[in-house]
Amino acid sequence: MTYIPAGATASAPWSLAVTPKLAGWTYTGLRTLTLSGETVEFATGDEEMLVLPLSGSCAVECDDVRLRLHGRVSVFDAVSDFAYLPVGATARVTGYGRFALPSAVATRRLAVRYGAAADVPVEVRGAGQASRQVNNFCAPDAFDCDKLVAVEVLTPGGNWSSYPPHKHDTCSEHEAELEEIYYFEGGPGYQRVYGTPDRPIDVLTEVSGGDVVLVPHGYHGPSMAAPGYDLYYLNVLAGPAQVRTMAFRDDPRHTWIRSSWAGEQVDPRVPMTAAPLPQEDPA
Repeated sequence: MTYIPAGATASAPWSLAVTPKLAGWTYTGLRTLTLSGETVEFATGDEEMLVLPLSGSCAVECDDVRLRLHGRVSVFDAVSDFAYLPVGATARVTGYGRFALPSAVATRRLAVRYGAAADVPVEVRGAGQASRQVNNFCAPDAFDCDKLVAVEVLTPGGNWSSYPPHKHDTCSEHEAELEEIYYFEGGPGYQRVYGTPDRPIDVLTEVSGGDVVLVPHGYHGPSMAAPGYDLYYLNVLAGPAQVRTMAFRDDPRHTWIRSSWAGEQVDPRVPMTAAPLPQEDPA
């Protein structure tokens, strides 16, 4: 299973439930919640998790800590704040809107924490029709976790991201072994995943809001936003390395694309969003 259409894994209370077991791998998971004022209680078990508003706002309670996430209108409106939940905890989320819970099987127990939107590093990558915005809210150098890595990518209509195609399925000096989930909003768009002769995989699928593509191995990219339709995806990654990293290896046939950006202008539509003004204390 590599392409999961919206709703295909819904199981109350989750609108989406991709566990390591369902994905057929070891570490990486993703759930989504849709709330209309009710409270959902759940155990994190052996996974560390984030609560990331896709739209709306919520209160998060865990380990006697209460956090208020101010959230956002939509993923195309602003960068959001978020909460970190440790392994072996019971959590409650109360709110209105839609919320993503990226996760990773972990062993090190960290404290419940608040991630402020204003602290999220926002990066513009590429140039020309490969221009895109990356919100590095849970990148290795931005927010501490045991195994979990997560970033958001916004691609203006007609542009390509996850480009040039790259992979991270081998442990080496220059590449990490990572399982990866792409969760999409907006669209329509298209996602490509392809393998190597010794590890084949072949995916080219249309994606839109709520769809998921799993990347167990192989090159992934481009992610293509159809003209007129902006595309968002949440990347969730985890792997066996003791130190969190997003190290990757380009498809050698296409890595020259990076050098071409030096002669191109960045698409003026990016960055597409920014962090909102600081809010009151979240506790």
